[in-house]
Amino acid sequence: MTPSAPRYALLIIDMINDLEFSSGYQLLPYALTSAKNIATLKRTLKKEGMPVIYVNDNYGKWQSDFRHLVSHCLEENVRGKPIAEIMKPDDDDYFILKPKYSGFFATPLDLLLTHLHVNKLIITGVAGNMCVQFTANDAYMRDYQLMIPSDCVASNTPQTNEHALNFMEEVLKADISPSTKIINNLTKA
Repeated sequence: MTPSAPRYALLIIDMINDLEFSSGYQLLPYALTSAKNIATLKRTLKKEGMPVIYVNDNYGKWQSDFRHLVSHCLEENVRGKPIAEIMKPDDDDYFILKPKYSGFFATPLDLLLTHLHVNKLIITGVAGNMCVQFTANDAYMRDYQLMIPSDCVASNTPQTNEHALNFMEEVLKADISPSTKIINNLTKA
């Protein structure tokens, strides 16, 4: 399954998000900072030909689709609108809707990554201690090598985020270097 040459994909977890939940106000400032870093990372990686995959909750709305979610976050007065404006997908980006925390659980994500010949994932998004971590766990179990840029992941508190990043570095063997270092390493290759 795994090709010998490294092939990366950028996963953007739950950044198209209205943040209209009880702790959304708490997450907003950290997610906004991360969104700016993810947008820079995305632009650079796309120039290098790397695929970008948005992985988003369906929020229990089984008849929803990704384009509707994007429109909802961009056109309505929701808490997450500033993040959606920064993170607006391009026409050639991929998207996966997920019913639970992990981007792999009950989704075609693994199938898409196989189709794209991906063996290394750069995982970004919110929340670091929830959907990012669950997706990283499942990716690790599937033998993907992981990069989780520390400045491209947000949780409700900096302490919670740091704990999640340290766990992913220690247990999942993820490279948690900041996005600038990851960009420098990938564009030199």
